[in-house]
Amino acid sequence: MSSNALPKPRPSIRPRTVRTRRIAFEYPPERLPRHYIGGDLVMSHIVSVLSSLFPEGEDFFVRTVRNYRDRIDDPELKSQVAGFIGQEVTHGREHRQFNDRLATMGYPTRIIDRLTKYGLGLDEKILPKQVQLAITAALEHYTATLAEVLMSDPEARAMFDVDEVRSMFLWHALEESEHKSVAFDVYRHIGGNEFRRAMVMRFTSLGLVGAIVAGTFLSLLLDRSAYNPARLFPSVGRLRHSPWLRREVLRRLRDYNRRDFHPDDNDATELLAEWKVKLFGAEGALADRMKSPEPDVPGASTAKGREALG
Repeated sequence: MSSNALPKPRPSIRPRTVRTRRIAFEYPPERLPRHYIGGDLVMSHIVSVLSSLFPEGEDFFVRTVRNYRDRIDDPELKSQVAGFIGQEVTHGREHRQFNDRLATMGYPTRIIDRLTKYGLGLDEKILPKQVQLAITAALEHYTATLAEVLMSDPEARAMFDVDEVRSMFLWHALEESEHKSVAFDVYRHIGGNEFRRAMVMRFTSLGLVGAIVAGTFLSLLLDRSAYNPARLFPSVGRLRHSPWLRREVLRRLRDYNRRDFHPDDNDATELLAEWKVKLFGAEGALADRMKSPEPDVPGASTAKGREALG
């Protein structure tokens, strides 16, 4: 390259609000049945495994972004990173509490948590920091895609028929969609390689799917209900029709491998606005969990907000 050539300009950062919400949930025993995802055996174990992965995963996300905090000179991105870190720390805390409740019900959440901590710790020891950040960007694409399925698909929400669990996952989904571009934008901001980003996604996908399958298998082994063919086989069969495995969802996940991909290609602006009102508007379904209502969200009736959660 000529010494007079101009450096490649950095992509502009889209303004967005990434706000940390201080909120807490409770899971009284009488409100949380053993198979709490619509009474479905396998889906209850899959969701429990995903929740088990979140606390250490969220901590890993925060560390990989913090590695580059001093190199972020864009004020907008710097503000988004601060919100991203605050949201992820809160997600980890709430899922730890939920996982503790699941452990008392016989789910192996603590074992999976320890294995996740070990695996991610190993990644941090042997992988370059830019690869670690690419892993975070890839996994954030997964969480945001699944989050937007939950918010947009009534069938997906209907599977969460325990109010407190549904509320917690909807809050988490909203914030995952809010900050879905942050790790990706940090990766591009520090000059991350596009080929490396796509390759990391492929290996990350293998690792994530493997962890979910292995964790679910272990979890089912510890559940006596899984040894009843009349419970197990119909539950496995229902996975084929899961809203999380539809072609459109899989296509969105594969889009990440495009060279020109950006998380904002799937515009969730209206979806976010809708759910911010339903959850955190002046009279939203979770407004009473907050010290004050969202400053940028108009009021919504409590009745409508709570109805929307279903």
